[in-house]
Amino acid sequence: MIRKIVITIVCMTTIGMYAQDGTLSPYSFFGIGDLKNVSTVENQMMGGVGMYADSIHVNLKNPAAYGKLGLDVMDNVGLVTYTAGVSNNQYQLKSFNAEEKSSITSLDYLALAFSLGKGLGMGFGIMPYSSVGYNLVDEQASANGSLVNVYSGEGGLTRVFYSVGYEVFKDVTLGATINYNFGSLDSERLQQVDGIQFGTFDRRSSRVNGYDFNYALNYTPLFNDKYRFHSSIRVNTQGNLVSENDRQIGSFSVATGGNIEELEVDLAAQNLRNTELKIPTTTTLGLGYGEDLKWFVGAEYSFQGMGSFENSFLGANSVRYEDASSYALGVFIVPDHDSFTSYLKRITYRAGLRLDKTGMIVNDVDINNFGITFGLGLPLGRSFSNLNLGFELGKRGTTRANLVEESYFKINVGLSLNDRWFQKRKIN
Repeated sequence: MIRKIVITIVCMTTIGMYAQDGTLSPYSFFGIGDLKNVSTVENQMMGGVGMYADSIHVNLKNPAAYGKLGLDVMDNVGLVTYTAGVSNNQYQLKSFNAEEKSSITSLDYLALAFSLGKGLGMGFGIMPYSSVGYNLVDEQASANGSLVNVYSGEGGLTRVFYSVGYEVFKDVTLGATINYNFGSLDSERLQQVDGIQFGTFDRRSSRVNGYDFNYALNYTPLFNDKYRFHSSIRVNTQGNLVSENDRQIGSFSVATGGNIEELEVDLAAQNLRNTELKIPTTTTLGLGYGEDLKWFVGAEYSFQGMGSFENSFLGANSVRYEDASSYALGVFIVPDHDSFTSYLKRITYRAGLRLDKTGMIVNDVDINNFGITFGLGLPLGRSFSNLNLGFELGKRGTTRANLVEESYFKINVGLSLNDRWFQKRKIN
């Protein structure tokens, strides 16, 4: 039954995920849009820490975790895991002299994973990689009257992936993921002068696609037959994306909004018809400690050479990049996962912190992001399936230098469903 439900969801959401607007952030104006958090609700609610792996949850950040997927405690029943997540973001956008509230709901991921044998697992799925969704107004006084520029954008990139993980030695697992990213980035600038009946427009569109790879190594030895040390290194290689570009300029009627004149810009003559976008390599190091099925605490540090990034076609004069870094701390606790008398004791309680130095510098000001996360993993009956609820409070940007400060409250809902996909027969 679960298989039929998942197949239906895949068919319905693949096109929807490609088309959805996943952000309202003015900072999606830059680069390739607002980069999404590539992780399940379980990981997001631990500050984004991705080193932890077990046998019943999919880990989208760490392909080595697939090596932990396998047979359940019955030893003769294999489990396949389906996972999906949605989120609702409540935004409060504040500038030096204005404030606005808005919200958006989006599908965050859809994936399937299963075991191919003891110590060998694989998975595949689809998720948004970046989102563009902004509408900005810039009004300036000029000698001929008020000059108004309206900037708007939409689109983003979608990612499909295939992952495999294998336990090469006891407590040592390796994993790899291949990601294919595709989508379109569309932007428009309208300019008009107060009292003038015609305005001008500049529309740009990029159709983007390309690959990147994610490699991971986990080392998780057990001490005193009780406590487990967790260590992880992950390398997400440089994303080599190709962009096919178009640009139109012209004039429009302010009264009707209709085009008066439209011209196709010869981008080939400017060597801008086809351009490359290189997303720099990200390296993540993680350390943690805990007791299996009871508690865990871990921290991760990531760094990325964003100083080499540029978008020659959609780039903005007001932005530059420097190397980026991220810090994450996460914990969980399960009072008693085997309790028959108390449902509350079987709940997984998660919390975390994260600080992202994005590497984006706008108007000579660093754009950073800070978030506090917490959530619950609610068991569904006596099965291995669970419903995950998560919450995040955060802030990005600043009101300095005519910029926008984002305060956000994010609600996540994720399902992790486990089902039998084969059963070995025994002859008594």
